[in-house]
Amino acid sequence: MKKIEAIIKPFKLDEAKEALSGIGVQGLTVSEVKGFGRQKGHTELYRGAEYVVDFLPKIKLEIVVEDALAEKVTTSLQAACHTGKIGDGKIFVLPVEDAMRIRTGERGDGAVSNS
Repeated sequence: MKKIEAIIKPFKLDEAKEALSGIGVQGLTVSEVKGFGRQKGHTELYRGAEYVVDFLPKIKLEIVVEDALAEKVTTSLQAACHTGKIGDGKIFVLPVEDAMRIRTGERGDGAVSNS
């Protein structure tokens, strides 16, 4: 199993969700996060005072899939979330040692499949 974590721009969430649904992924976790990379934040003006916004709002997607589906998930997310501008985000793929479905006690790939 693989856990795919994607940090994306907030306005790309619907497109990412549609892309994942299109390849058969039915479960994911979405978190609102803040961070920065090469963008390094930006400056804003509020009531005449300029201030630096270091951490930009992002969306973090977490998806656990069987090994065979991991490459399809990453390429689908990359295609759906690409704008060509700095700050598009990152995708991380991590190994998952085990998983357990709480309701049934099922373990392994069966715990992350859609049954």
